[in-house]
Amino acid sequence: MTISGTETGAASRLAIHDQVYASLRDALITGRIAPGLGVSLRSLAAELGVSPMPVRDAVRRLAAERALAINPANKRLSVPSLTADRLEQLALARSLIEPELAQRAAEQADAVLISRLRQLDAAVDRALAEGDVGRYMAANHAFHFTLYRHGRAEVILTLADSLWLQIGPFMRVVFGRIGTLGLAADHHAAALEGLQQRDPMAVRRAIAADIAMGMDALRAECVSQPTDSAED
Repeated sequence: MTISGTETGAASRLAIHDQVYASLRDALITGRIAPGLGVSLRSLAAELGVSPMPVRDAVRRLAAERALAINPANKRLSVPSLTADRLEQLALARSLIEPELAQRAAEQADAVLISRLRQLDAAVDRALAEGDVGRYMAANHAFHFTLYRHGRAEVILTLADSLWLQIGPFMRVVFGRIGTLGLAADHHAAALEGLQQRDPMAVRRAIAADIAMGMDALRAECVSQPTDSAED
C-alpha cells in the first residue's frame, strides 16, 4: 500500500492525506484490517510509506465514521466491537438504505452501467470459484457501489458507504471461516435481469435479498463462533 509522492507543498500534502484515507478505507471495506487486532499509527505509516501525520488525520476521520476505535490508554487502533445489538442496527440500516439506492440507480440505468456490472459480477464469480476471499470482497463492493453511485443520491450513498466501512472487517472474518464455496448464491443475476428489463422494483428486491443473505451469514457465524471483538 505504498503511496508515492512527496509531502512538500499544500497541494501535495492534501493529496497524500486523501490517498492515505482512501487506502485505509479500502483496507477496512475489504477486511484487510482484522477485528480484534490492535495496530499503531507508526506501523500503519510504515506500511503505507508515509509519515505519521497523514495517517493520524485519516484515523481521526475514520474514528468519526465509527470505522475505527482509538484506545485512550495506549493510542492503538482497532475495529470497534460488534455486539449483537450493533449487528442488528447495521443490518436494519443496510436493508433500508441500499435497496433505495439500487432502485434509484435502476430508474436511470443504461447499457453502459449494465455492461460494467456484468463484468464486475463475473469477477465476483471467479473469486468465489477460486476461493479468493480478498478478491471476492473487493469485487462484491465494486458491484454494489457501481450500481449505487448511478442513483446520484449523494446523501444516501454516504450513509451506505459508512455502513460498509463498519461491517467489512467482520464479513471478511466470516467469509474466511466458511470459505467462498460455503456462501449461498448471491442475487446479482436477479438485479442484472431487473436492470435489463427496466424494472426498478425487481432490482430493489434483488439487492434487499442479497443484503439479507450476507447479514444472515454474519449473524449465524458470529453466534456460533464469536469473533474476538464481537463482545461487550
